[in-house]
Amino acid sequence: MIRRLMMNAIELALYKGKAIIVTGPRQVGKTTLLREIARQAQQAVLWLNCDEPDDRADLDNVSSTQLRALVGASKLVVIDEAQRVPSIGLTLKLLVDQLPDVQVIATGSSALELSGGIKESLTGRKFDYRLLPFSTAELAAETSVREEGRLLERRLIYGFYPDVVLNPADSDRRLAELADSYLYKDILKLQDIRKPMVLQKLLLALALRVGSEVSNYELGQTVGTDPATVDRYIGLLEQVFVVFQVHALSRNLRNELKKSRKVFFYDNGIRNAIIKNFNPLDLRADTGALWENFMISERIKANLNAGRKPNYYFWRTTQQQEIDWLEEEQGKLTAFEFKWNVRAKARFPATFQQAYPGTDMNVVSPDNYMAFLLPN
Repeated sequence: MIRRLMMNAIELALYKGKAIIVTGPRQVGKTTLLREIARQAQQAVLWLNCDEPDDRADLDNVSSTQLRALVGASKLVVIDEAQRVPSIGLTLKLLVDQLPDVQVIATGSSALELSGGIKESLTGRKFDYRLLPFSTAELAAETSVREEGRLLERRLIYGFYPDVVLNPADSDRRLAELADSYLYKDILKLQDIRKPMVLQKLLLALALRVGSEVSNYELGQTVGTDPATVDRYIGLLEQVFVVFQVHALSRNLRNELKKSRKVFFYDNGIRNAIIKNFNPLDLRADTGALWENFMISERIKANLNAGRKPNYYFWRTTQQQEIDWLEEEQGKLTAFEFKWNVRAKARFPATFQQAYPGTDMNVVSPDNYMAFLLPN
């Protein structure tokens, strides 16, 4: 097993009187992570797989008395695919309140399904964790920083899904299957998607615009639907961890873009599968966009694994001055420019520096990106 950095934080949170909720995309290793935690447990473990009808029935609309009988002498209860239980929020609340000496860990493949059932029921009773595909830091720890650096081009093209990383000879087919099944399964099953073809066209449009600003109106014109539908579908794609949105920083200047946003993919491989392009970098016209998406998605993983929660922005003016990435933590801004060409010069606009004095300015290229992504 490739050790996940998230495991450190989860182990520290055990037996603190709260449920542990692990969400994330399908096929990123949530079950594998929990099996390792269960294997290391020094106490009796009850494992419930809610893909199984009988396990699901044991957890749905049950009383605290029934739960005590089910748990028995177990001190660790693992509920995998918990979102499949209709009343999972109330069930988890009863477990936390009525069995305080029992640690409950629940996983769900989609925030869309799981958090909707637990937000109100578990207020103040849970620790939330998000597991994403492998990170640069996790794979560098498994082999070496040097070896992971050698694989940079491959990571830019094929991404970090465990099935792809562990089966490199079959990456194209495995990514195509992931993109085809996992992207739509939760959304199409649980939401009123009347135009699935529009959803697919929207994904393609977003994939082709990685690193560029997007608007609901323009996307709607492209895919043949109204701006409200575009906004709703992007929100759903965010909830199932396919994409995430980043908004423009706008505080001081009249000419800053105030409502602008960009949409990035959590995984480069999924993005390339959507556009059906796994060509090497020297045959591509989108290397800069791949580099930017890679750096941003990997930085988000690094911050999640380190327990940091900065605010994220980009910056742009009506005169096309731009900064790729901004992080704000405890009131302090840090700016980053991402340059695939190590000889390219990055200029931080004087307009920005005057408006936001004291901001740290950094250029990230293939020569120094490991320092940007590895634990401090």
